[in-house]
Amino acid sequence: MNPLLAKLQPYPFERLKQLFAAVSPNPDLKPISLGIGEPKHATPTFIQEALKASVANGLSAYPATAGEPALRQACAAWLQTRYALKLDAATQVLPVNGSREALFALTQTVIDPSRPGATVVSPNPFYQIYEGAALLSGAEPYYVPSNPTRNFANDWDSVPADVWARTQLLFVCSPGNPTGAVMPLSEWEKLFALSDRHGFVIASDECYSEIYFREEAPLSGLEAAHQLGRTDFKRLIAFTSLSKRSNVPGLRSGFVAGDAAIIQQFLLYRTYHGSAMSPVVQAASVAAWGDESHVVDNRNQYRTKFAQVTPVLAEVLDVKLPDASFYLWAGVPAGWQGDDAAFAKALYEAECVTVLPGSYLARDFNGSNPGRGRIRMALVAETAECLEAAERIARFVRAHPSKA
Repeated sequence: MNPLLAKLQPYPFERLKQLFAAVSPNPDLKPISLGIGEPKHATPTFIQEALKASVANGLSAYPATAGEPALRQACAAWLQTRYALKLDAATQVLPVNGSREALFALTQTVIDPSRPGATVVSPNPFYQIYEGAALLSGAEPYYVPSNPTRNFANDWDSVPADVWARTQLLFVCSPGNPTGAVMPLSEWEKLFALSDRHGFVIASDECYSEIYFREEAPLSGLEAAHQLGRTDFKRLIAFTSLSKRSNVPGLRSGFVAGDAAIIQQFLLYRTYHGSAMSPVVQAASVAAWGDESHVVDNRNQYRTKFAQVTPVLAEVLDVKLPDASFYLWAGVPAGWQGDDAAFAKALYEAECVTVLPGSYLARDFNGSNPGRGRIRMALVAETAECLEAAERIARFVRAHPSKA
């Protein structure tokens, strides 16, 4: 077996399952899960119809790994509509089977494990695929903590120069998971300068870009590069997905865009990896990327939900409305002494509500775990269910202000 598999840590949801293994939750309450970031809003009917219509056309041909020209054009057109960017659909855009698959595969494409000290820099806390992709590529992760006093901005200045010097890939997530923080142009400018100096690739995970609560839409890495005159998007790849934007996580559809030279090599890797997208998924994806009305409606649903739920939780937890995404990143009460896992376990037992311990989404690094003492709540269900969960959490905190 591949010895690098032994380096992988249990996935957060497996750890949560183990945490709850011996717990008997309140049988009088309906279970409510805020643990997994899986969109629950209804999939738009027109996307389902496009999927069905494509099936009727048959599945008798192998799809091309590069995707149909119509899909690449639809993705490029969306970039034009959303960010006023003109990318070459043939060379700077590539359909992928969801951002998760692509984040992992791009890492295998980019990393050269034969170079001494191959390093992948990742936010901390982070989406667990970043770490697994780095380890299985033969690189070592370096974790950069977020700072709650600076809207959970990552402390890029804390990375030593010798680490940047051996870095081959940097993961960026904006809007962030789990914090919801959006990176400003100044932060992008700093990272581009570091990339120019040290030659590493930037992988910009932007799958939450269409769920936001401010008037100004989140800035894309591609958009930031263009504003700074980097029109060739050198060493930059952005990842975009339909899962959250269009409520189709089961479709497994997204695209990457950016540096044409990297896209070319990524396509080569994917050709051997067998990563072609089903033609029926491509047809549904073309329909989804071409419509914005359902995205506006989806965003408004989240805005209404967060406006109702956040104040209830803010009465008992350290939490506020994020910039974007569908998570609340809350601090547990001081009386719990930062034990987020114990808090989540006791909450589940008393109120049958599942939240994810923040320490499960981060790593102990340089003497601390930046997720410790926090919980992530995914407000993906309908408003009434999320509001009931918030009221149960508030009731629990008032009854249990400190750890037993």
